[in-house]
Amino acid sequence: MEWDFKNELARKFVHFLSLFVLLVYFIFGDIFNPDIALIILVFILILFLELEYLRLELSTKIPIVKNVWKKVRRDKEEGSIGSEIFFLVGSIMVLAVFNTHIAVAAILMTTFGDMAAALLGKRFGKHYLSYPEDKAWEGILAEFLVDVLIGFIVFILLPGAAILTAHLWILIFVMAVTATLVETFAGKIDDNLLIPVFSGFNGQIVLLILSLL
Repeated sequence: MEWDFKNELARKFVHFLSLFVLLVYFIFGDIFNPDIALIILVFILILFLELEYLRLELSTKIPIVKNVWKKVRRDKEEGSIGSEIFFLVGSIMVLAVFNTHIAVAAILMTTFGDMAAALLGKRFGKHYLSYPEDKAWEGILAEFLVDVLIGFIVFILLPGAAILTAHLWILIFVMAVTATLVETFAGKIDDNLLIPVFSGFNGQIVLLILSLL
């Protein structure tokens, strides 16, 4: 099956899982506390892992899951753990460890930055890198700009985000560059895990350094 633009669009729809993750985290974090919210997210991760165990280890096919997953996965992912598992692991890690706004920005960059790179790169890409050959400059630039926009929205518009306002652009730039580079050059390790962890970590380091100045 050819992996065309429509198939890529269907696959990227799974990335809206990030909105679900953040809703669960903030709703249950507000009702109870962030620790309870994280436990609920881990429970959701376990459910996904159980479905993957049935699929990969026991070759059990659940009709509804099979039909949905067939539309959103590449052929090479049939015999491996799905990207949603890596995304959930990365999201839980950054929410548990990093500053909340940094975690939210990293998760949204993973979703919408990666989506912009894939969809716009495949749809409008004309100038490709020599390595990796499937990455177009148009997609790379689109991801960077989307990541920067996400950074400004999260750190400026969200409640309680007015931190280090004078140096905010440094934090946003570092996270956007990190997310873009990881998405562009990550190959064997799923970028749904690497992008939130790496961009969140670098953002946290920048936040710590700036707080000492």
